[in-house]
Amino acid sequence: MKRFRRFMMGLGIGLIAAAVCQELRKPPEERTWHGRIGGLMPYDFRPPTSERLREAYWNPGEPRIFTDRVLGVGWAINFYSLLQVLSELMAKLQTTIRERS
Repeated sequence: MKRFRRFMMGLGIGLIAAAVCQELRKPPEERTWHGRIGGLMPYDFRPPTSERLREAYWNPGEPRIFTDRVLGVGWAINFYSLLQVLSELMAKLQTTIRERS
């Protein structure tokens, strides 16, 4: 377990370093401090705002469950979409149980 934690910590530090290096390679006027590492992993080092927090963690207009993180590297969970999916699954499960009874 200790090795796994060390591996994950090293991976996290490596991703942060890659994102910072990606930004520092750009001319200063082009640095946005948010983007994607290798076109895949999102990062954002700008100060979080309440609007971006809402968009990431509770966004009825976004169907994706995993959205870009507000601060740091990786993804956030859109709890609105997650609850919608879970609600649909529960409804289907209840219908299946009723049909089998």
